[in-house]
Amino acid sequence: MFETIQYKKEDRIALVVFDRPHVLNAMNRLMWDELDEVLNTASEDPDIDVLLFTGNGRAFSTGADLKESPRRTKEEYREYLERLQAISLKIIEFPKPTIAAINGYALGSGYELALACDIRIAAEDALIGSPEARVSSSVTGGATRLLVDLIGPAKAKELIFTAEYISGKEAERIGLVNRAVRVDSLMDKAFSLARKISSNSALSIKLIKRLLNVAKETGINSIMQYEIEACLNTVFSEERLKRIKAFEQRKGGKE
Repeated sequence: MFETIQYKKEDRIALVVFDRPHVLNAMNRLMWDELDEVLNTASEDPDIDVLLFTGNGRAFSTGADLKESPRRTKEEYREYLERLQAISLKIIEFPKPTIAAINGYALGSGYELALACDIRIAAEDALIGSPEARVSSSVTGGATRLLVDLIGPAKAKELIFTAEYISGKEAERIGLVNRAVRVDSLMDKAFSLARKISSNSALSIKLIKRLLNVAKETGINSIMQYEIEACLNTVFSEERLKRIKAFEQRKGGKE
């Protein structure tokens, strides 16, 4: 179906695998286009609760495919960057939870795509970082905001200014990833987390995720009013009634 991405569904989880291992999953225009199609498909699929990203081979993604860059005019490059930003924003605002399972190198726009996800799990020996300053480029994908939110402005500046790569283990220590695990257990851990999320109310999580994103930009009074509306939307839903009934049956010792 796709040339640069594998797309699979399992246990209400959509698995997106970047699949250009011969170039360490460097992201060309086709990959961005196919990723956009995958996001649209998964967003509209009622049988998908969680979206899980990883890479085939030794890399999550090493970022932009630099072989394409010299062939673009400035206007063509602007159009490419605007496309990249729009798809990155779509991941940030994706209505369902997103998890990045960082299996190896996560650099540049590949690293930024992982930042756009809600949760990151990394192999302990993965290498993560922003090489843009080394090659006279700049970060994209909202990374300047996302990175500061995760690790604070001083550490964000250090990593971007030095273009230093850090291990998955160090990324866990500074709060850049949620956890670091052995590479041979990475996908088991990622799927286990995805299944835990999937077992909960999809409607609740959708509204709570929206709340968490809005909270970054909104004053406390407004966000508390939004919380009221989100709560009302969930507690009067059909799913709520089913879950309450199931909870009461378990509490009473019934199955």
